[in-house]
Amino acid sequence: MGRIDQETDAALAQLENDALSEIPGSEFAEIIGGLLMLAGTGGLWAVVGGASNLALKVRKLAGASYASNLMYVITAVRNDLRTLYDGHETMRKRIESLGSDPRFTEAISALALRAMHTSVKDRLKRLARIVVNGVKDDNLDPESLDDMMRAAVELKEADIVLLQKIYNSQNPMLGWKNLNSDNWHGNIQGIWRAFVDSGNLNSQEHLGYRSSFARLESLGFIQRVENAGMYGVGKDLYALLLEGKKFYEHLQEIAV
Repeated sequence: MGRIDQETDAALAQLENDALSEIPGSEFAEIIGGLLMLAGTGGLWAVVGGASNLALKVRKLAGASYASNLMYVITAVRNDLRTLYDGHETMRKRIESLGSDPRFTEAISALALRAMHTSVKDRLKRLARIVVNGVKDDNLDPESLDDMMRAAVELKEADIVLLQKIYNSQNPMLGWKNLNSDNWHGNIQGIWRAFVDSGNLNSQEHLGYRSSFARLESLGFIQRVENAGMYGVGKDLYALLLEGKKFYEHLQEIAV
Protein backbone atom coordinates (compact mmCIF):
# COMPACT_ATOMS: atom_id res chain seq x y z
CA MET A 1 0.00 0.00 0.00
CA GLY A 2 3.13 2.11 -0.63
CA ARG A 3 2.08 5.71 -1.29
CA ILE A 4 -0.96 5.42 0.96
CA ASP A 5 1.34 4.32 3.78
CA GLN A 6 3.62 7.32 3.24
CA GLU A 7 0.72 9.75 3.30
CA THR A 8 -0.77 8.01 6.33
CA ASP A 9 2.53 8.19 8.23
CA ALA A 10 2.72 11.91 7.52
CA ALA A 11 -0.85 12.42 8.68
CA LEU A 12 -0.28 10.49 11.88
CA ALA A 13 2.84 12.49 12.65
CA GLN A 14 0.87 15.69 12.09
CA LEU A 15 -1.93 14.47 14.34
CA GLU A 16 0.58 13.69 17.08
CA ASN A 17 2.43 17.01 16.94
CA ASP A 18 -0.29 19.62 16.31
CA ALA A 19 -0.95 22.09 19.12
CA LEU A 20 -3.90 21.38 21.39
CA SER A 21 -7.05 23.38 20.86
CA GLU A 22 -9.36 23.47 23.86
CA ILE A 23 -12.35 24.74 21.91
CA PRO A 24 -15.20 22.16 22.16
CA GLY A 25 -16.50 20.74 18.92
CA SER A 26 -18.82 18.05 17.46
CA GLU A 27 -17.60 17.26 13.94
CA PHE A 28 -17.59 13.51 14.54
CA ALA A 29 -18.67 12.46 11.04
CA GLU A 30 -15.85 14.46 9.47
CA ILE A 31 -13.41 12.96 11.92
CA ILE A 32 -14.48 9.44 10.89
CA GLY A 33 -13.83 10.33 7.25
CA GLY A 34 -10.36 11.45 8.24
CA LEU A 35 -9.77 8.28 10.23
CA LEU A 36 -10.72 6.18 7.22
CA MET A 37 -8.00 7.97 5.29
CA LEU A 38 -5.55 7.41 8.12
CA ALA A 39 -6.38 3.71 8.02
CA GLY A 40 -5.26 3.77 4.39
CA THR A 41 -8.62 2.86 2.89
CA GLY A 42 -9.87 6.16 1.53
CA GLY A 43 -7.29 6.78 -1.15
CA LEU A 44 -4.34 9.14 -0.80
CA TRP A 45 -4.34 11.94 1.74
CA ALA A 46 -4.91 14.32 -1.08
CA VAL A 47 -6.47 17.34 0.59
CA VAL A 48 -3.83 19.91 1.52
CA GLY A 49 -3.87 20.40 5.29
CA GLY A 50 -6.08 17.34 5.81
CA ALA A 51 -4.05 15.96 8.69
CA SER A 52 -3.86 19.33 10.39
CA ASN A 53 -7.62 19.82 10.11
CA LEU A 54 -8.28 16.34 11.49
CA ALA A 55 -5.96 16.95 14.42
CA LEU A 56 -7.79 20.17 15.24
CA LYS A 57 -11.20 18.50 15.08
CA VAL A 58 -10.16 15.57 17.26
CA ARG A 59 -8.71 17.85 19.87
CA LYS A 60 -11.78 20.06 19.79
CA LEU A 61 -13.94 16.98 20.32
CA ALA A 62 -12.23 15.49 23.35
CA GLY A 63 -8.74 16.88 23.97
CA ALA A 64 -5.20 15.60 23.68
CA SER A 65 -5.66 12.32 25.56
CA TYR A 66 -8.43 11.16 23.22
CA ALA A 67 -6.42 12.24 20.18
CA SER A 68 -3.52 10.12 21.43
CA ASN A 69 -5.81 7.11 21.91
CA LEU A 70 -7.25 7.54 18.41
CA MET A 71 -3.83 7.85 16.85
CA TYR A 72 -2.65 4.69 18.60
CA VAL A 73 -5.67 2.55 17.70
CA ILE A 74 -5.92 3.77 14.09
CA THR A 75 -2.20 3.15 13.63
CA ALA A 76 -2.77 -0.39 14.91
CA VAL A 77 -5.64 -0.87 12.43
CA ARG A 78 -3.54 0.49 9.56
CA ASN A 79 -0.55 -1.73 10.47
CA ASP A 80 -2.71 -4.85 10.75
CA LEU A 81 -4.42 -4.06 7.45
CA ARG A 82 -1.03 -3.64 5.82
CA THR A 83 0.09 -7.02 7.22
CA LEU A 84 -3.08 -8.58 5.87
CA TYR A 85 -2.66 -6.84 2.52
CA ASP A 86 1.00 -7.81 2.11
CA GLY A 87 0.61 -11.39 3.27
CA HIS A 88 -2.66 -12.45 1.72
CA GLU A 89 -3.10 -11.68 -1.97
CA THR A 90 -6.73 -12.83 -1.85
CA MET A 91 -7.45 -10.08 0.68
CA ARG A 92 -6.18 -7.17 -1.42
CA LYS A 93 -9.32 -6.45 -3.40
CA ARG A 94 -11.42 -6.53 -0.24
CA ILE A 95 -9.08 -4.16 1.60
CA GLU A 96 -8.89 -1.76 -1.36
CA SER A 97 -12.70 -1.52 -1.35
CA LEU A 98 -13.10 -0.83 2.37
CA GLY A 99 -13.34 2.91 1.85
CA SER A 100 -16.70 2.41 0.12
CA ASP A 101 -17.96 -0.25 2.53
CA PRO A 102 -20.50 1.28 4.97
CA ARG A 103 -19.90 -1.57 7.41
CA PHE A 104 -16.24 -0.59 7.73
CA THR A 105 -17.19 3.05 8.21
CA GLU A 106 -19.51 1.99 11.02
CA ALA A 107 -16.81 -0.21 12.51
CA ILE A 108 -14.33 2.69 12.58
CA SER A 109 -17.01 4.91 14.13
CA ALA A 110 -17.62 2.33 16.88
CA LEU A 111 -13.89 1.93 17.41
CA ALA A 112 -13.44 5.69 17.75
CA LEU A 113 -16.17 5.87 20.37
CA ARG A 114 -14.77 2.95 22.37
CA ALA A 115 -11.30 4.52 22.28
CA MET A 116 -12.71 7.39 24.34
CA HIS A 117 -13.16 5.06 27.31
CA THR A 118 -9.69 3.59 27.73
CA SER A 119 -6.08 4.63 27.42
CA VAL A 120 -4.76 1.12 28.14
CA LYS A 121 -2.69 0.18 25.12
CA ASP A 122 -3.53 -3.56 25.28
CA ARG A 123 -7.24 -2.72 25.19
CA LEU A 124 -6.80 -0.34 22.27
CA LYS A 125 -4.87 -3.05 20.44
CA ARG A 126 -7.74 -5.48 21.06
CA LEU A 127 -10.14 -3.00 19.45
CA ALA A 128 -7.96 -2.79 16.35
CA ARG A 129 -7.66 -6.56 16.00
CA ILE A 130 -11.41 -7.05 16.35
CA VAL A 131 -11.95 -4.71 13.38
CA VAL A 132 -9.20 -6.16 11.19
CA ASN A 133 -10.12 -9.78 11.90
CA GLY A 134 -13.66 -8.78 10.95
CA VAL A 135 -12.26 -7.55 7.63
CA LYS A 136 -10.31 -10.79 7.23
CA ASP A 137 -13.40 -12.93 7.83
CA ASP A 138 -15.63 -10.53 5.84
CA ASN A 139 -17.81 -10.28 8.92
CA LEU A 140 -18.35 -6.68 9.98
CA ASP A 141 -21.81 -7.13 11.47
CA PRO A 142 -22.31 -3.94 13.54
CA GLU A 143 -24.11 -5.61 16.43
CA SER A 144 -21.54 -8.36 16.80
CA LEU A 145 -18.60 -5.94 16.54
CA ASP A 146 -20.16 -3.58 19.08
CA ASP A 147 -20.54 -6.42 21.60
CA MET A 148 -16.95 -7.54 21.08
CA MET A 149 -15.58 -4.00 21.34
CA ARG A 150 -17.44 -3.46 24.60
CA ALA A 151 -15.88 -6.65 25.96
CA ALA A 152 -12.45 -5.61 24.68
CA VAL A 153 -12.41 -2.50 26.87
CA GLU A 154 -14.11 -4.09 29.90
CA LEU A 155 -12.07 -7.26 30.30
CA LYS A 156 -8.76 -7.35 32.16
CA GLU A 157 -5.66 -9.12 30.88
CA ALA A 158 -6.18 -11.88 33.48
CA ASP A 159 -9.66 -12.49 32.01
CA ILE A 160 -8.22 -12.88 28.52
CA VAL A 161 -5.55 -15.29 29.79
CA LEU A 162 -8.22 -17.43 31.46
CA LEU A 163 -10.40 -17.34 28.33
CA GLN A 164 -7.39 -18.49 26.32
CA LYS A 165 -6.91 -21.49 28.61
CA ILE A 166 -10.58 -22.44 28.35
CA TYR A 167 -10.54 -21.92 24.58
CA ASN A 168 -7.48 -24.15 24.11
CA SER A 169 -9.10 -26.85 26.21
CA GLN A 170 -12.64 -26.81 24.83
CA ASN A 171 -12.52 -25.38 21.30
CA PRO A 172 -11.85 -28.78 19.63
CA MET A 173 -15.04 -30.15 21.19
CA LEU A 174 -17.15 -27.40 19.59
CA GLY A 175 -16.17 -28.79 16.20
CA TRP A 176 -17.14 -32.41 16.90
CA LYS A 177 -19.64 -33.63 14.33
CA ASN A 178 -21.38 -35.92 16.83
CA LEU A 179 -21.75 -33.26 19.53
CA ASN A 180 -25.39 -32.77 20.52
CA SER A 181 -27.54 -31.67 23.45
CA ASP A 182 -27.64 -35.21 24.83
CA ASN A 183 -23.88 -35.80 25.08
CA TRP A 184 -22.67 -32.22 25.58
CA HIS A 185 -22.88 -32.23 29.39
CA GLY A 186 -20.95 -35.48 29.82
CA ASN A 187 -18.29 -34.43 27.35
CA ILE A 188 -17.75 -31.02 28.94
CA GLN A 189 -17.42 -32.59 32.38
CA GLY A 190 -14.70 -34.94 31.15
CA ILE A 191 -12.83 -32.13 29.38
CA TRP A 192 -13.10 -29.87 32.43
CA ARG A 193 -11.76 -32.58 34.74
CA ALA A 194 -8.72 -33.04 32.49
CA PHE A 195 -8.32 -29.25 32.35
CA VAL A 196 -8.25 -28.95 36.14
CA ASP A 197 -6.07 -32.03 36.65
CA SER A 198 -3.47 -30.63 34.25
CA GLY A 199 -2.86 -27.71 36.62
CA ASN A 200 -4.42 -24.92 34.58
CA LEU A 201 -6.03 -23.41 37.68
CA ASN A 202 -3.68 -22.41 40.50
CA SER A 203 -5.54 -22.90 43.79
CA GLN A 204 -3.71 -19.90 45.28
CA GLU A 205 -5.43 -17.64 42.74
CA HIS A 206 -8.99 -18.92 43.18
CA LEU A 207 -10.43 -15.52 44.11
CA GLY A 208 -8.96 -13.92 41.01
CA TYR A 209 -10.38 -16.74 38.89
CA ARG A 210 -13.83 -16.18 40.37
CA SER A 211 -13.74 -12.53 39.32
CA SER A 212 -12.62 -13.48 35.81
CA PHE A 213 -15.25 -16.22 35.50
CA ALA A 214 -17.93 -13.71 36.54
CA ARG A 215 -16.85 -11.10 34.00
CA LEU A 216 -16.58 -13.63 31.16
CA GLU A 217 -19.95 -15.18 32.00
CA SER A 218 -21.67 -11.77 32.16
CA LEU A 219 -20.62 -11.18 28.55
CA GLY A 220 -21.98 -14.53 27.37
CA PHE A 221 -18.54 -16.00 26.62
CA ILE A 222 -18.72 -18.88 29.08
CA GLN A 223 -21.49 -20.61 31.04
CA ARG A 224 -21.42 -22.08 34.53
CA VAL A 225 -22.55 -25.70 34.47
CA GLU A 226 -23.57 -27.93 37.37
CA ASN A 227 -20.63 -30.18 38.13
CA ALA A 228 -20.73 -33.26 40.36
CA GLY A 229 -17.72 -35.00 41.86
CA MET A 230 -15.30 -32.07 41.73
CA TYR A 231 -13.95 -29.98 44.58
CA GLY A 232 -11.54 -27.14 45.25
CA VAL A 233 -10.67 -24.50 42.67
CA GLY A 234 -12.19 -26.54 39.81
CA LYS A 235 -15.50 -27.32 41.49
CA ASP A 236 -17.30 -24.73 39.40
CA LEU A 237 -17.32 -25.91 35.78
CA TYR A 238 -17.40 -23.33 32.99
CA ALA A 239 -18.16 -24.16 29.37
CA LEU A 240 -16.92 -22.15 26.38
CA LEU A 241 -19.78 -20.69 24.34
CA LEU A 242 -19.75 -19.79 20.65
CA GLU A 243 -19.64 -16.06 21.40
CA GLY A 244 -16.57 -16.61 23.59
CA LYS A 245 -14.92 -18.63 20.85
CA LYS A 246 -15.60 -15.90 18.27
CA PHE A 247 -14.38 -13.14 20.57
CA TYR A 248 -11.12 -14.90 21.39
CA GLU A 249 -10.43 -15.65 17.72
CA HIS A 250 -11.00 -11.98 16.82
CA LEU A 251 -8.29 -10.99 19.30
CA GLN A 252 -5.61 -12.97 17.52
CA GLU A 253 -2.63 -11.34 15.87
CA ILE A 254 -2.87 -10.99 12.10
CA ALA A 255 -0.61 -13.69 10.69
CA VAL A 256 1.37 -13.27 7.46
